[in-house]
Amino acid sequence: MDSLFKIFLIFHIAGGTIGLLAGTYVIIAKKGDKIHKRVGKLFALSMLGAGFSSLILAVLHHINFLFAVGIFTIYMTSTAWRYLHLKKIAEGQKPQIIDWTLMVFMIIGSIWFIKMGVQSLLEKDYFGVIIILFAWRGLNFVYQDYKTYKGQITSKNYWLLYHLQRMTGAYIASLTAFAVVNFTNSMSFLPWLLPAIILVPLIVKWTRKYKVKLVTE
Repeated sequence: MDSLFKIFLIFHIAGGTIGLLAGTYVIIAKKGDKIHKRVGKLFALSMLGAGFSSLILAVLHHINFLFAVGIFTIYMTSTAWRYLHLKKIAEGQKPQIIDWTLMVFMIIGSIWFIKMGVQSLLEKDYFGVIIILFAWRGLNFVYQDYKTYKGQITSKNYWLLYHLQRMTGAYIASLTAFAVVNFTNSMSFLPWLLPAIILVPLIVKWTRKYKVKLVTE
């Protein structure tokens, strides 16, 4: 069991490190050129590797926060990638089974987040608030998916906006996990919140910058 844990830990650390480096480049570099696309693919693959390995590590050693971050990372990265292939929903394109499966995956994950969060709060552990916030954010994205898949589009380039939002969300999840593991102290809530506080304004900025409204709005 310990050998298996070490193998997946190495895989997780490698994926997380590559993902953080690639994600940092994608955040600060020019968007849309060939290098951005290549590094973006590297980031996505690294995040998926880190996400799946974190689920295995969490199960082997019962690490709840790692399991939560893994679920969120897999969902955000996968849906960000899928939206690059779902550009024509307004023209009748239908989501695939994988898209609905990812929705169900996040719904189940969010229910588990809420259960764990309530249990933590009953034990007077502030971590419960943070994990419930994970659930709330995840369900918001699921609702966004559902409306989009049903054709309720509010912008022509919805796919680009959702891609940017979710890739940045995956980066936030990765950075949060890194901060929690390496910088937890007496102010231990800060590693959970600081990455989102710093990067969510970027998501808002990019959404406003790149959104192209529908003529019918």
